[in-house]
Amino acid sequence: MIDYAAPLRDMHFILGELAGQDAISALPGFEEASPDVVEAILDEAGKFAAGVLAPINVAGDLQGCRLEADGRVITPEGWKAAWDQYVEAGWIGLSLAPEFGGQGLPKLVSTPVWEMWFSTNMAFTMLPQLNVSQAEALQIAASDELKQTWLHKVVSGEWGSTMNLTEPQAGSDLAATRARAEPAADGSYRVFGQKIFISYGEHELTSNIVHLVLARLPDAPAGVKGLSLFLVPKYLLDAEGNPGAKNDVRCISIEHKMGIHGSPTCTMSYGDAGGAIGWLVGEPNRGLETMFIMMNEARFGVGVQGAGLAERAYQFALGYARDRVQGRDAITGEAGKPILHHPDVKRMLMSMRARVMAMRALLYTAAGWFDFAHHHPDAVVAGRARRYVDLLMPVAKGWCTEVGQQLCSDAIQVFGGMGFVEETGIAQFARDARIITIYEGTTGIQANDLVGRKILREGGETLFELITELRATVAELRADPTLGAIADGLAENIAALNGTTHWLLAKGKDQLAEVLAGAVPFLHLLGTVCGSWQMARLALAARRKVAAGEGDASYNASLVELARFYMGTFAPQAAAHAATVRDAGEALLAFDPAAF
Repeated sequence: MIDYAAPLRDMHFILGELAGQDAISALPGFEEASPDVVEAILDEAGKFAAGVLAPINVAGDLQGCRLEADGRVITPEGWKAAWDQYVEAGWIGLSLAPEFGGQGLPKLVSTPVWEMWFSTNMAFTMLPQLNVSQAEALQIAASDELKQTWLHKVVSGEWGSTMNLTEPQAGSDLAATRARAEPAADGSYRVFGQKIFISYGEHELTSNIVHLVLARLPDAPAGVKGLSLFLVPKYLLDAEGNPGAKNDVRCISIEHKMGIHGSPTCTMSYGDAGGAIGWLVGEPNRGLETMFIMMNEARFGVGVQGAGLAERAYQFALGYARDRVQGRDAITGEAGKPILHHPDVKRMLMSMRARVMAMRALLYTAAGWFDFAHHHPDAVVAGRARRYVDLLMPVAKGWCTEVGQQLCSDAIQVFGGMGFVEETGIAQFARDARIITIYEGTTGIQANDLVGRKILREGGETLFELITELRATVAELRADPTLGAIADGLAENIAALNGTTHWLLAKGKDQLAEVLAGAVPFLHLLGTVCGSWQMARLALAARRKVAAGEGDASYNASLVELARFYMGTFAPQAAAHAATVRDAGEALLAFDPAAF
């Protein structure tokens, strides 16, 4: 096994040079996020990831979870002790509101912390991610009474959290939801129905579990506009506010999955003995709007999972390549060198590092946009950040998970045959990563959202605004004669994106099916271009530091070379994605399904 080393130098460079750490720490409410505080937080998070989460990751994969006859779910050895340490350190509340026990730090600070935890133990970290997502939803939509009753202990981690959307007959089609809620005389509701794929729906890590459940009221309209959201706890509270009587909710099975074995994926049954008691969150029939707050937070987090798993897989592959001696040097014929010196292995490793940096830079930049959107006093700046977040959320989730999954596969290739052997440990990351392109909305769902809701609905306005900013980066690159190749590559990417966006808009009204047939290639196009943009910004920042004589000159020079490599290796794929969007849809639609 390869020990985890938090990539703090890369993280700090992106935070400080690309994502606007100084500007964000100057925003109202973020005064505590000084550079020394951020450095201390990331350092401690790295120690927790390497010292607490990484050591139990393999055991969690091997042991998995088990469902007892009495309905209890038991998590792997070490999970409970790690959770208790996690809660005691206050990690869950890092970016949550201070009035409910959080620390109120920027999302920009919490994002690299989550990356470290996902790198070292994704199955474990899925539970606190649910707590953060639920806390965000409750803070925005719940009544003051519900907030005061439940939110403090969700933020602290004393109680766990879930979101319950999917049902056996519905899948991703939430319009087919059948779970129902009946009003009771005391103002509460009785919830009935079954939900599937509920992460951490049952476990022994916390003294209570707070479920958010989508269900229909008796007079609800059909479709997604008739869904309401209910808070349904595992245990009802006694007069002192502590868990008391068991509610009418139970886990009836857990899934046997390809990966994330340490995370129990439960089938939950509500109301088998008269109705699970719950309370309405937000307004009737507007539950999906509230749940999307939680889903959007989760989707961004899943994008961070893609980067985190990719970083860990890269570290495994690099460690193996440094130690594994095999073959002869292709030029000199010399034997006895590690495989790191073979050109193709070096290509794979550099490809992995370049894509990890591109993903990380995009995600951290997006985290900064979250902070600007919610805290910047200038409405123009806040509005632009909000539009960028909305536009690129499908890319943060869809592209980063697709790339992250590919990197985990590439890492196995570096190992060769040994990568196919479970004992080397690299296979777990490929198995764990397989889910990230699926849950919280498949890549196809993300792509349809991007094309339909984010581009066609507003005539591409925000995307063209972003393209203008990308062109400004090209102008900056042109001012440095050493960055001409990067400028050319980014300019070609922008041209491909701009032309394809105009094609979408021209076809979107009358030939929507053809447009949607190319939605996933378009998501990859936009992701690739955003990756090029971030790597270009990385090169600009590194060159500025070289010119100013700041930092490690060798490290800064390596970032410029990494950006050049990305432009030569991945930026050219944008043109291919653009051609697929324009040219493949007509043939796809003309193909007779009976011919399959």
